[in-house]
Amino acid sequence: MASLESLRGVNDPVTDASPVSIADAAADAWTTVDAPSATLTVAADTVVEADPKRLRALLENLFRNAVEHAGESVAVTVDRVDESGFAVADDGPGIPPDERDRVLEFGYTGGTGTGLGLGIVSGIAEAHGWSVTVTDSADGGARFEFRPETIDSFVS
Repeated sequence: MASLESLRGVNDPVTDASPVSIADAAADAWTTVDAPSATLTVAADTVVEADPKRLRALLENLFRNAVEHAGESVAVTVDRVDESGFAVADDGPGIPPDERDRVLEFGYTGGTGTGLGLGIVSGIAEAHGWSVTVTDSADGGARFEFRPETIDSFVS
């Protein structure tokens, strides 16, 4: 669970990004998951410009959220999206379409959680200049897609 101190600066713009392998960051973040029956699959790697510590925190929050909402035997998949984005998906119950924007707000909880985890994810994505899309995974669970925002993404 995130402390208020750990939220300090979460959405401050990233000014010291470096190339980070999503596969390596996911494997590192997965070590914090306390669910021995859960599985992580990295379907395809990509390299993103990121603050490694904040990227790890983003992934940790997504992984913990998957376990909390899908159970301790959840299957999580990290994949590449387009040329420069990535996605984290699970095989849990998914997020209803009318809640997909709200789950990224600080304080919103659809259950017994704190409402901080996905707010942290959203703040970290914003700090990196990434858009976040919440949709269905191929297995009917939740899928979070991250893409760098470009001038084209604001025009289209």
